[in-house]
Amino acid sequence: MAAPARVLTNDDLTRMVETSDEWITTRTGIRERRIVAPGESTSDLGAVAAREAMARAGARPEDIDLIIFCTMTPDQVAPATACFLQSKLGAKNAAAVDIQAACSGFIYGLSMARGAIVSGEAACVLLVAGESMSRFIDWTDRTTCVLFGDAAGAMVLRASSNGRGILSTVLGADGDNAGLIGVPAGGASLPASHETVDGRLHYMKMVGAEVFKNGVRRMTRSMQKALVKAGVGVNDLDLFVPHQANKRIIDAVGDSLGISPDKVFINLEKYGNTSAASVPVALHEAVLAGRIRAGDLVGMVAFGAGLTWGASVVRW
Repeated sequence: MAAPARVLTNDDLTRMVETSDEWITTRTGIRERRIVAPGESTSDLGAVAAREAMARAGARPEDIDLIIFCTMTPDQVAPATACFLQSKLGAKNAAAVDIQAACSGFIYGLSMARGAIVSGEAACVLLVAGESMSRFIDWTDRTTCVLFGDAAGAMVLRASSNGRGILSTVLGADGDNAGLIGVPAGGASLPASHETVDGRLHYMKMVGAEVFKNGVRRMTRSMQKALVKAGVGVNDLDLFVPHQANKRIIDAVGDSLGISPDKVFINLEKYGNTSAASVPVALHEAVLAGRIRAGDLVGMVAFGAGLTWGASVVRW
């Protein structure tokens, strides 16, 4: 994983917008978040995380056949951020592509990486999820600016024949509710103009209450489907790693699934909602903390703009 050096605390936010540490912590569980420095890009974060993942996996740059970069905050509209990452890593043999599934991006990427390996298209896949959410946040809007942070996570995937690996993935989307969360301007439908800038339409907008309800329902159902698809029960899970969006959402999903709180990994108090990066960052910290060991059964689930959602069950 990678996280920027700058830490923005709840107390820091009280000097920027009308809010309080108690208000933020009570409603979200977030105490601080990381913010990219001037000149620091999403691919920069991705490169730090990727290099560590490759070192741990014993993968050289020339071993990588495919780079999948999951992000909703790319370096540029075009080309893909994965291409910038390929250059920074020197992975000359790799194809490179971005996936834009917002906060669900890592689970989408995991499914597609698995498909590339199973089909024989790639033997070694570098899966990276990185976000510079702070670049798209309206720091005058206290309903959104308290939620998001910047980070990246990375994983190297190869084929496995020992019964471990990805047992199931479940993906879903609901474009009818795309307007509930997103960045309205900057694309082909609303290209940048004086009007879009003056209207602050290049920042994240969200209908919080509806996102909350949809998130709990979609994450619960997709995790249930992924467990059935993997042929295991919720009580078989050794650890549950949900998207780190909001402590109340995580608690509600855990309650709906009937997962014991001691099996739920949470680290959003340090990073906030890092969108696609949240699940791999949580996985990395869970492994380092000894919460995930070889042979453990791990459930992952995410929900984000689109609306999109995804879940996966992995035998570590």
